[in-house]
Amino acid sequence: MLGLKLPTDPRWADIAGKNIEDILVDHAYCEQKAASTAISLIVTYPEYSELVTAMTALAREEMGHFKMVHDRILNMGFKMGWDRKDEYVIKLREFFPKGGSRATQLIHRLLIAGLIEARSCERFRLLSEELEDKELAKFYRDLMVSEANHYTMFLKFARKYGDREIVDQKWDDLLQFEAEVMKDLGNKESIHG
Repeated sequence: MLGLKLPTDPRWADIAGKNIEDILVDHAYCEQKAASTAISLIVTYPEYSELVTAMTALAREEMGHFKMVHDRILNMGFKMGWDRKDEYVIKLREFFPKGGSRATQLIHRLLIAGLIEARSCERFRLLSEELEDKELAKFYRDLMVSEANHYTMFLKFARKYGDREIVDQKWDDLLQFEAEVMKDLGNKESIHG
């Protein structure tokens, strides 16, 4: 369903389970960044009314997720800690050339956001299936569904605002690129790395 070209190495779930504080802190920052992305799309593309409406709801939902993760961090006796650069997102942003029309830039941003959500969904599925802490596993199962909805929403908007054939080719090329990125980053104690 997600179309990812390189599935996460199953050993990542073991790494994540042994470094759950790092995973939760990284996850909290991912939720913040997702909300920030939604707000940025509203600010940059206010003329796309349907997108603005969807991103308004998404920003609210992502901040709700942030609160849920942050509460879990505190309840487990952990501290939020500092944000680390997300090498995965940095690499993905290098794929599309800078510049181009506003419409092209929008399509690229939507595709990257969709791919980030797809990879998060896949990682949350692994956590939901492999974590020994069943309550935390259920937490990730519930979030996995949201991530899948976000992935499909971003892809839907990219196809709506761009030529479907071109968008689908860019999506496939981005998926191929992301698979190469994951070969280098796939086993770190972070949501995407």
